[in-house]
Amino acid sequence: MKKNLRLRPLWLLCGWAMLAMAVWLSLIAAPPQIVGIPYIDKVKHLLAYAVLMGWFGQIYTTRGTQRGWLIGLVVMGIMLEFLQGWGGARFFEYADMLANTLGALLGYWLTRNVLAGTLARVDLRLARRPH
Repeated sequence: MKKNLRLRPLWLLCGWAMLAMAVWLSLIAAPPQIVGIPYIDKVKHLLAYAVLMGWFGQIYTTRGTQRGWLIGLVVMGIMLEFLQGWGGARFFEYADMLANTLGALLGYWLTRNVLAGTLARVDLRLARRPH
């Protein structure tokens, strides 16, 4: 079922801003760190890609388009790891690639199941509010 988002330009702007932030944080020399929690870096990778996939999966609701976003995010995560390795300031890690991929898969699954239609419901409520 195709849902028309009334605030689609806003949702797309938010999604592309999150995507740009993920790329920027992946490529800067010293991203913000949370210390004291083992493997928090991998959790951050997983959550970032789950959110990105979940966000765009709410905007693009057809299965084929969602799979396209899934593949695109997995490829992006792999490419960013190579860029980190080539840049000299960051490290290339297969574990980060795995966390990115698992996050994108989690976001895909959540969007197709548990969270399906969530953004459409929020969009409808916000669009009904008087300005």
